[in-house]
Amino acid sequence: MPPRLFAFALFALIPSALGLGGAAAAAGVDAFADGVWAKVARSTCLKCHKAGGDAEESAFLLRDPARAEDPDAAMAHNRRSFVEIADASEADGRPRVLLKATGGLDHGGEDVLELGSERYRELERFVRTARGEDASDRAGRGGGRPFLDGVEMVSDARLLRRLTLSLAARLPTDAERAAVARGGLGALGAVLDAAMEEEAFYDRLAEGFEDIFLTTGIDDNAETVLSYEHFEKTRLWYQRWDFSDIEDEKERQRAGWRLADQYREAIAGEPAALIKHIVREGRPFTEILTADYIMVTPFSARGYGVYNEVEDRFADPDDYLEYVPVRIAALKGRSRATDQESATGFYPHAGLLSTFQYLRRYPTTETNRNRLRVRMFYQHFLGVDVLALAPRVSDAATASLEHEVPTMQAADCVVCHKIIDPVAGVFQDYYALDGKGVYLRRKEGWFTDMFAPGFEGEALPEAERWRALQWLAERASGDPRFAVAMVEHVWYILSGRRPSAAPEDVAHPLFDARQRAYREQRRELERIARGFAADGFDLKGVFKALALSPFYRADGLAAALADPAREAELADLGLARLLSPEQLERKLAAVFGRDWGRLTGRESFLLLYGGIDSKEITERIADPSGAMGAIQRMMANEMACKTVALDFAKDPGERLLFPGVEPDLVPSPDNEPALRAAIAHLHAHVLGREDAPGSEEVSRTYALFAGVVGDARERGRFEGVDIYHCRADGEHRVPDPEYTVRAWRAVLTYLLRRQEFLYE
Repeated sequence: MPPRLFAFALFALIPSALGLGGAAAAAGVDAFADGVWAKVARSTCLKCHKAGGDAEESAFLLRDPARAEDPDAAMAHNRRSFVEIADASEADGRPRVLLKATGGLDHGGEDVLELGSERYRELERFVRTARGEDASDRAGRGGGRPFLDGVEMVSDARLLRRLTLSLAARLPTDAERAAVARGGLGALGAVLDAAMEEEAFYDRLAEGFEDIFLTTGIDDNAETVLSYEHFEKTRLWYQRWDFSDIEDEKERQRAGWRLADQYREAIAGEPAALIKHIVREGRPFTEILTADYIMVTPFSARGYGVYNEVEDRFADPDDYLEYVPVRIAALKGRSRATDQESATGFYPHAGLLSTFQYLRRYPTTETNRNRLRVRMFYQHFLGVDVLALAPRVSDAATASLEHEVPTMQAADCVVCHKIIDPVAGVFQDYYALDGKGVYLRRKEGWFTDMFAPGFEGEALPEAERWRALQWLAERASGDPRFAVAMVEHVWYILSGRRPSAAPEDVAHPLFDARQRAYREQRRELERIARGFAADGFDLKGVFKALALSPFYRADGLAAALADPAREAELADLGLARLLSPEQLERKLAAVFGRDWGRLTGRESFLLLYGGIDSKEITERIADPSGAMGAIQRMMANEMACKTVALDFAKDPGERLLFPGVEPDLVPSPDNEPALRAAIAHLHAHVLGREDAPGSEEVSRTYALFAGVVGDARERGRFEGVDIYHCRADGEHRVPDPEYTVRAWRAVLTYLLRRQEFLYE
């Protein structure tokens, strides 16, 4: 029987073996997942009692759901394993599993649970349940209530607007609105398919993955990723460029600076270009690890010394950001230690993993020995935080005294290093320490006080060493954790936050609620990951699946919650994040036809407004600071100043903001219906709200407009034209005899400072 069919058949038998069936089986496994697994087994048992662990010879073996093709089946297996050992007793009737867990009966792992602790009590409860002494663990911890009960979803129209702004940097078209109005969520897939063919989507994709991989944040100029050792004659080609046709010396100097900047931008953009190429061409996203090529432009190709070979493939040889896929030759250095072995004659490309940008962004040291690279490899491509694999060593000094090589002998150290160090050895030939390159073989050979090179218990064959990163990439891209990690990355791009982490404080009164929230979200991500793998690793399909997921569409609660546990369960649902500076500029451009221009670029508020530089600042600010609030006020004032008069200067049919009113329309009973309709249009266009002209929200805005006009009239005298700075056409001041233009500006300023505009 094929392995997958055998696993399915085994899983089908598990409920009856546990004395459960149907919904009861699911509830029992969920209770186990939220109880014994979350509180005990995941952190204490799994690290040894698994294939490749220190206790792999034991009859009690667990499966890691994160590495399983069917996580639910793995969890059911684990519960069954615990049920079996729960029945075993000593002669005096004491459960063997409880004695083992507290260090008795020569347990190899010694005491992993403290007698009387919450973890111990959880295991004790499970033993009683398994023996039929207590039925409390037969039901899920959620009390049988559906997880999404009472959660309201965002309207289809608002979801459409959110997605086109986020992924395509534009408002939805009339045709898209009509399609979704007719077909609801069922029509949204086709709309997203079209939006994800637009160039703005690929730019958003590159921006999102830069937030994750941070490859532009290398030390030094970008061209230094091409080492002097291997690219001595080509990497600084721009310094020899002939500018003799430019007569003015200063202009020649500026042209040289511009050429250098363009070359550096081209090199720095290669990892993002690889991601865009894979998705644009509909290639399996596993190629982020397995692509046997890199992306080069006419400018960066000169740095690699391959321009003459690929010149004919460029549509425009002067376009420094036109990328094409290329395989480069194996590296040839100035010494044998820097000559790269290759059975094919080519550099053994392994997608992003082997790019010089990635390797330079995460360098090594003599003491670190590639372990930083391993940490990032696991985090980026398998979604694993290796620093959390095991508790810190409580007494490192004692471990050093008792063991000659603690990382290979001390149990607390081996738990992590048995996983980390083999992968560090896979990177062994990328060991340049001088900051001038990435490829170098150690003269002394690889370290003998580290576990041998390999991955997850599989040794790296010596014959594969020349293509070691390709060997690693092939295994990682076939690991079930890869698909889940990529889904998590897309969730981060869409939502601006990482997926929920498994709760650790088992004694916390809300642990069960937090664990259920984690499990439900994790189950949704794993469901989408399985579809991602089944669909040939089409990343666009992940964007669509997450966009339609209730975890993304959740908008609020039907009623206020009085239960803290229920609040904790639903805390991470939905979307409410401050727009990044790049997103806010794009939203301004989509809504007004022009951006502000002060949130991005070199001389901007980018970092003050929570942006990153991928180097020193690598995490975006989620909560606004005082400085960010000041920037918001500046943005609202200046955008309103520039856009209101400009919009009124257009023909009514061309206006974005005020198609139904003229600037001389003053508040009055007769004019109020038209003004309210104009405000409702502004709410829809600027905020995406669906407010009726008679709604309370429109009334509040109308009161602001009427109040500003009324205040001006009460003063009796005011300037009859708008201020010079806010002129519409850049030359003439706008007549404003009724003070209505300035009142509309106050309205727009108010709207631009509202949460609906500044947040997503």
